[in-house]
Amino acid sequence: ARSSASIPSKPVYGIWNGRLRTFAGRPRVASRKASVSRRESRRPRCAARFALSGRRRNARDGAAASALGAQAQSAWPAKPVTLVVPFPAGGGTDAFARPLSAQFARLTSKQLVIDNRGGAGGTLGAGIAAKAAPDGYTLFMGAVHHAIAPSMYPKLDYDIEKDFVPLALVANVPQVLVINPKKVPVNDFKGFLEFVRKNPGKLNYGSAGSGTSHHLAGELFKQQSKTFITHIPYRGAGPALQGLIAGDVEMMFDGLGSSANHIKGGRIKALMMAGAKRNPAFPDVPSAAELGFPEYTVTTWYGIWVPKGTPADIQARIVEEINKAGLSDEAKAVWAAQGAEFGTLSPQQFGNFVSAEVKRWSVVVKASGAKLD
Repeated sequence: ARSSASIPSKPVYGIWNGRLRTFAGRPRVASRKASVSRRESRRPRCAARFALSGRRRNARDGAAASALGAQAQSAWPAKPVTLVVPFPAGGGTDAFARPLSAQFARLTSKQLVIDNRGGAGGTLGAGIAAKAAPDGYTLFMGAVHHAIAPSMYPKLDYDIEKDFVPLALVANVPQVLVINPKKVPVNDFKGFLEFVRKNPGKLNYGSAGSGTSHHLAGELFKQQSKTFITHIPYRGAGPALQGLIAGDVEMMFDGLGSSANHIKGGRIKALMMAGAKRNPAFPDVPSAAELGFPEYTVTTWYGIWVPKGTPADIQARIVEEINKAGLSDEAKAVWAAQGAEFGTLSPQQFGNFVSAEVKRWSVVVKASGAKLD
């Protein structure tokens, strides 16, 4: 029997299997301290092991994400791509969209499907494109008209600078004054100017729609030449040209891209090229500067946008393929025949160009007094 002196007079508390217990007898303090010490000594090694495995997981996940991103980029286009053209077939936008589509298909083995959505001076199609899924499979081919529209249409359902990402300037062509020679019996610009001044309000000029460059070109001409002609808006340059050829309107200020073939075919007659110099494709047509209108400079340009939110890697692939298509020998021949140049601006430069055009045309609209018809 143990002596009473060896038994503690008060309970001794200790930790056993993670629980607080009491027991009679001397607690194993040394053993507990040793156990704690062993656990503490293991913690740095465990922490290091967990940190290392975490780094490995992060590296592995990062590599996987990069691989998936690269795969997604290289896979585009995995199916046909839609190109929204906001004017009917036969207009200036169409004149460049279709050869671009043909070259795109040849280079990528995937179709670039033209979706003509005309109406409201090109703003209807722009609104549709702005709401498309930003997955790289819907592109938008807009024009200078979309830089003019914010000043002409107060309630647009899209913002060309906020709802789209600008990618490429694909064509730049001058405006040309064309007439139906059967309806306007003149041989040159001088004779035309005399005829217009003797018959104020009797000549009608067609346009691709209110607020388009065709419309503004006419208003600027009226202002600078001090003449009066009547604006007749159509649903696109194609229908307006057909109206001109049919004699429904007598004249038009058109982008050279859509008029070129009709001028060469003799169906319409070119009297003046807007700007300071003649166009190489039509060297016999005098420039506005030569004819006494040095400030009459109007060009029609066309570009490619995608809806905001389209992944950056897919944007890069689109730019790459559009540039390849536009700089192909086949496309160069088409552009040259229409007196056009393929753009060489980077996406950022094109975006800056569009912003500058929006500001420039707001001033022109205000000065011209142009109104929606």
